[in-house]
Amino acid sequence: MKDIFGKALLDYHNGNYTEDIVTSTNISDEDVLPLPYLFRDYKDMPKIEKMALKFCKGSILDVGCGSGSHSLYLQEHSFAVKAIDISEGAIKVAKERGVRHTEIKSLLDETDTFDTILLLMNGTGIFQEIIQVSKYLSHMKSLLKSGGQILIDSSDIKYMYEDDDGGYWMDMNAGYYGELDYFLSYKGKEETPIKWLYLDFETLKLACESVGLQCELALEGEYFDYLARITS
Repeated sequence: MKDIFGKALLDYHNGNYTEDIVTSTNISDEDVLPLPYLFRDYKDMPKIEKMALKFCKGSILDVGCGSGSHSLYLQEHSFAVKAIDISEGAIKVAKERGVRHTEIKSLLDETDTFDTILLLMNGTGIFQEIIQVSKYLSHMKSLLKSGGQILIDSSDIKYMYEDDDGGYWMDMNAGYYGELDYFLSYKGKEETPIKWLYLDFETLKLACESVGLQCELALEGEYFDYLARITS
């Protein structure tokens, strides 16, 4: 990984904001991810993120923390938060913004235990593929303290395959429809494509049950998105 995402965050944080990140997938055209949005305050967060932060309790692991916006809000409300991200640039920004406990680390390498594990901005994306969901869920289960919870959001992107007649053009013999190839570019440079998973709620719930976790729908968004609360 070239950490283009981290470079973009550093540019914005250091006052060198001239353009935004451009994203696309194998089923969608290019779209712009505005850098200011990645530094948003609580008042500018979508309803699902606000609800997730409201549900947080105890010691918290903020997975894929980005610039640290969620961690900073939780710190301000006296929570102990550990923020992790695989992006070196993101962790540098989060630390400079005031997140006290940060680490460049993937979720699967985490070994501490927590009362809340938080995965926002399509948290299921880090699972990458449907075949890895159970592995990630099992690992997070091992990180939960007694009575702990996982708060995770995602979207059911089935609507992206709908045709004008109300049918769906997806290949049902192919892999799960929420598995996407994700492309990111910034200032003319392209990141190595990654796998990214959008997971519908019922599939997430079944995967949770298969590893001994309970999954409830905490909130449905306005754009096929949702927040799930998972407990052991």
